[in-house]
Amino acid sequence: RMSRDCLEYDVVIVGGGPAGLAAAIRLRQLAQAAGGPLSVCLLEKASEIGAHTLSGAVIETGALDELLPAWRTSGAPLSTPVTEDEFHFLTGPRSSIRVPRPLVPASMHNRGNHIVSLGEVCRWLGAQAESLGVDVFPGFAAARLLLDAEGAVRGVSTGDMGLSARAAPKASHQPGIDLVARQTVFAEGSRGHLGRQLIERFGLDAHADPQHYALGLKELWEIPPEKHRAGRVVHGAGWPLTGRRGSGGFFLYHAGGSQVAVGLIVDLNYANPYLSPYGEFQRLKCHPLIRNVLQGGKRIAYGARSITKGGANSLPRLSVPGGLIIGCNAGTLNFAKIKGTHTAMRSGILAAETIVEAFAAGAGERAELAGFSQRLRESRLGEELHRARNFGPALHTLGVFGGAVFNFIEQSVLRGRSPLTLRDRRADHATLRAAAGSERIDYPKADGVVTFDRLASVYVSNTHHAEDQPCHLTLKDERLAVERNYADYAGPEARYCPAGVYEFIEAGGSVRLQINAQNCVHCKTCDIKDPAQNIVWVPPEGGGGPNYQNM
Repeated sequence: RMSRDCLEYDVVIVGGGPAGLAAAIRLRQLAQAAGGPLSVCLLEKASEIGAHTLSGAVIETGALDELLPAWRTSGAPLSTPVTEDEFHFLTGPRSSIRVPRPLVPASMHNRGNHIVSLGEVCRWLGAQAESLGVDVFPGFAAARLLLDAEGAVRGVSTGDMGLSARAAPKASHQPGIDLVARQTVFAEGSRGHLGRQLIERFGLDAHADPQHYALGLKELWEIPPEKHRAGRVVHGAGWPLTGRRGSGGFFLYHAGGSQVAVGLIVDLNYANPYLSPYGEFQRLKCHPLIRNVLQGGKRIAYGARSITKGGANSLPRLSVPGGLIIGCNAGTLNFAKIKGTHTAMRSGILAAETIVEAFAAGAGERAELAGFSQRLRESRLGEELHRARNFGPALHTLGVFGGAVFNFIEQSVLRGRSPLTLRDRRADHATLRAAAGSERIDYPKADGVVTFDRLASVYVSNTHHAEDQPCHLTLKDERLAVERNYADYAGPEARYCPAGVYEFIEAGGSVRLQINAQNCVHCKTCDIKDPAQNIVWVPPEGGGGPNYQNM
């Protein structure tokens, strides 16, 4: 039913990534099988499905087999199976050790998986969803929760278009639309804006460990054909993230068409406020193992995105009255595999099945589907996450080498069935040391050949925001940026942001924070790592942000 400013559906899904698309497809499949009506709407803040989707990506296809068994003959963009699988430990800026395959944790073996552009996979899934009758609305950001008188979620409201920086309507102003539903599914991806509000409002994480995150930085290159080996997967750890530099790992994937994806994952529990994840990524590319592949090639794309990696120990309750939280919004990534696509899709499938069963059983309007959390934990997905529960905490609490030994024993020998459960109860934003006791880090100037400055990288991310609109990087207290972050931590937001959004300007004996919101690639790192938890990311106008192609 439609009125001038409100659309009503049985189910509204927020987010056009793998989790949301899988939920939409499964909902319509079940409705068609039952022969009953079920209206489904999917909102995506990017200008098109896939434009904000960023991942390595090597994916397992089991969830896709469950959802769309005929994908191999239906034009799915999964044409590069893994043919070579390597793991290297970088011992220094020019040295490395290739780890023998039997010593690599079994969870990180990739034969049988596929190298993909996850953005292209999502575009294809979006087409499948539309063909099944899902209303897909790209370019509309879900800006606000709609709650009924009892506090249950009744839907979402899209953001206004055409507001000035002072929130005054411009000539092009178009008010947002309310989308109300019997159930709303939140699949916004890592550190979702509305998902965060739900977790805080309903105390969904009261019995979970703090959620943990990493920042993933990625570039796509075209390299000389003689250097390209389609299907080759290289993972690694060590330099440059060694000692006091923090922890993380890198990847190098040879996709189709003489293209390679190179990236660095930086755990956001690092302590040194002078560390720059972007700077560490540029250093990584100077290592001969990477540079020898990229030399003579051309960089064609760049992006960055947070990764929710707390796993089973950090999973919140996944249901609220009127809604469910799924995928990376909830934290379903399997960090032991460094894979979240198949797990996100499985969470979407389980959410759809839960909703349809509840509707068939006569569940009331905006009921809380309280059994969803338990259903997920008892499912194949829950079992997978349980087996991987110690992978991240082991690296955080035992260090790189101690964690690596523990994880090899647990993943390769015990197959995730250890009687121990390790915990990491310190939130990532609470780990920074004061600048006064920290080592300064100087990063070399970009050479413009293999390494690049941040503004050049933002350019090839195709990021665009309307200049005259309200700033979507909001501060709870403007004073804290200078009085705490700059004074105590030397302004870490100027370094942890991978897009040059935050600058501290010193003039006339005073300091102020300048926010270049137009550069934002929507990675959410500021929302996560800010030591005062003073920065709150909210959606800009729908369609704004990066426009990733083949990423």
